[in-house]
Amino acid sequence: MTASTPSPDSLRLLAVHAHPDDESSKGAATMAMYAAAGVDVMVATCTDGSRGDIQNPAVEGAPHPKRDMAGARRLEMTQAAGILGIRQRWLGFTDSGLPEGDPLPPLPAGSFAVQPLERAAAPLVRLVRDFKPHVIISYDENGGYPHPDHIMAHKVAVEAFAAAGDPARYPGTGPAWEPSKLYYDRAFNPERFRALHFALEEAGLRSPYAERLAAWLEADAEGHTPPPGTHPTTTQIDCGDYFEARDDALRAHSTQVDPLGFFFAVSAEMQRRVWPWEDYSLIESRVPSTVPEKDLFAGLR
Repeated sequence: MTASTPSPDSLRLLAVHAHPDDESSKGAATMAMYAAAGVDVMVATCTDGSRGDIQNPAVEGAPHPKRDMAGARRLEMTQAAGILGIRQRWLGFTDSGLPEGDPLPPLPAGSFAVQPLERAAAPLVRLVRDFKPHVIISYDENGGYPHPDHIMAHKVAVEAFAAAGDPARYPGTGPAWEPSKLYYDRAFNPERFRALHFALEEAGLRSPYAERLAAWLEADAEGHTPPPGTHPTTTQIDCGDYFEARDDALRAHSTQVDPLGFFFAVSAEMQRRVWPWEDYSLIESRVPSTVPEKDLFAGLR
């Protein structure tokens, strides 16, 4: 079945993310805005987040994440989804972790990033055929930043977008459904960081972005500094009214997000004044659409 032009109250958006917390740091205000407007928004979380390190000093001694990181992050994900007003599904894979060292160690056997593509994509194809999204959002080929699970999340999202509408592919995963548009998230858009950096400097405030901007063109050997994206911004979603919801959702991931850290260095008020958008690249559209866009559903309304 091919997506036909939906009525405004039946629009559906699917965002594919590698770990619980990625949905809150990438595109969360967009999702909250669309959900508040009546769009059915779902996040597909590829992995359980079980190999994530505790990033928040305030919870370093908490017993639950030390005993059961995946269980703790499941509770955090439920809270974040409620804050954003979205639905969420787990695809059922094990976190691969971020390898460190020289040489890099092999990824854990059975983890998400070492799965054959068809095995890794099958649960997402099933979800696409069941949820029937008109728009899918994912990461670029670099994964947004080169974590192996982010790169695999990109691969399965592209595979599902291409395959879900073909009834001959992925038999047994439900009736075919063809999504209409595929976007890559540009959460690490250098133009945004520059704008916020200069706004902070003009206000006489310390910018946390100086080092990131200086090193932007050189990803370090262990993949912690993302290189600039290779896809231009085609679509800006004006979602500044939902920056507080985004920040609250981020704080819900208390094992992974320091409430005094990088993500909260610029007030929501200043961000609304300087860069009130979240940025995307339109990669493929099966409906007529002209860029630049201000709506992920342009051509579908």
